[in-house]
Amino acid sequence: MDGRRESGRGMALGQKYLAVGMKFAGGIIVFMFGGLALDRWLGTMPLFTIGGTVLGAVLSFLSVYRQVVTDKDVDGDGPTGRW
Repeated sequence: MDGRRESGRGMALGQKYLAVGMKFAGGIIVFMFGGLALDRWLGTMPLFTIGGTVLGAVLSFLSVYRQVVTDKDVDGDGPTGRW
């Protein structure tokens, strides 16, 4: 029975980190398309698309980093400081 419990915990952990990865990719895609829409509206083709992609990557990274650090704090495996 203990093997099933460990398997279930592994699946839950995998789903949690899959959601984190989707959050990261989704943030980049949303900001990229937002920049693309601004570029089409203003006629400045690569400017806001590149800026939106970079901004989305930075903000998504920070969001995922904060979540991972918080999860490690809760589990007792990581640093004690919160960001």
